[in-house]
Amino acid sequence: MSGLAARHPVGLAAASAPVWIALYLSLQPVADGFVTLLGLAPASSSTEAVRFFVYEVPKVLLLLAAVVFFVGIVRSYFSPERTRRLLEGRSLLGGNVLASLLGIVTPFCSCSAVPLFIGFVKAGVPLGVTFSFLIAAPMINEVAVVLLAGLFGWQTASLYVGTGLVIAISSGFIIGRLKLERYIEDWVHNVPTAAEGQEDSPLSVRDRVRTGFDAVHDVVGKVWPYLVVGIAVGAGIHGYVPEDLMADLMGRSAWWSVPAAVLIGVPLYSNAAGIIPIVEALLSKGAALGTALAFMMSVIGLSLPEVIILRKVLKLPLILTFVGIVAGGIVIVGYLFNILL
Repeated sequence: MSGLAARHPVGLAAASAPVWIALYLSLQPVADGFVTLLGLAPASSSTEAVRFFVYEVPKVLLLLAAVVFFVGIVRSYFSPERTRRLLEGRSLLGGNVLASLLGIVTPFCSCSAVPLFIGFVKAGVPLGVTFSFLIAAPMINEVAVVLLAGLFGWQTASLYVGTGLVIAISSGFIIGRLKLERYIEDWVHNVPTAAEGQEDSPLSVRDRVRTGFDAVHDVVGKVWPYLVVGIAVGAGIHGYVPEDLMADLMGRSAWWSVPAAVLIGVPLYSNAAGIIPIVEALLSKGAALGTALAFMMSVIGLSLPEVIILRKVLKLPLILTFVGIVAGGIVIVGYLFNILL
């Protein structure tokens, strides 16, 4: 974090707002002017690909920085320890709902899956509730929401959040009802319980705004290469892939496209920054919304690194059950989107 953000976070936030607005409003004229400057032929594949890339990269970065800043402030109220305490002793269904909601706002990454899982198990959080959290946290994140809202509008982003919550709640509930605790690795139960920490010290407004800047630095700093690569791939699809081909492969009439998209997406690894620009380009070429979103959810919601890491604490039958239930939920959501929208 820069020295200015550390010393005067509130003032810097206030000064940044009009600059952000001015930059966002200038994106389309700048993209059009850049294409004209290059002397590209109007309406050609190359022109459309370049215009897509030049416009989308700064647009998505600006949207991402703004939302990550505000979500970072919200997350300052939810440490992992506080989340664990909130879920401790909850009933199955009520715990599934609360865990899924907390998963959206609690800091989480694949590398923290094992310690979070162990902490939840040792605290007596039901297995199904734990999985609701582990599903919602990576699938419904601020990066995915802001990119979807910026590219497709808040209605699509809201539908994504709602269906993601349904998948997390229902998948965790089913796993809880199946009573699969015997498939937790034995060593997990023997991990010494850490001493209870003191209550989290309250943060000032200044500290919380500083936390927002820290979140922008950490999140945007990590995902921008994926974002640029994803938009570059999307630009190529947008400019060069024939519409008829994409409509045949991922259109509404291809009944097999939703399960095929999920099967392709599950073993892939990317994040929202890399995959959503590709989804935008697929949709612009005639892919059905449900099929494209099912592909996206399977990639970021069933992260291959997370599954590999969880194998350290879960036996294979539970891993396969987890992947199968979540993938099945994503397929159902994909079909519903294609039918209703």
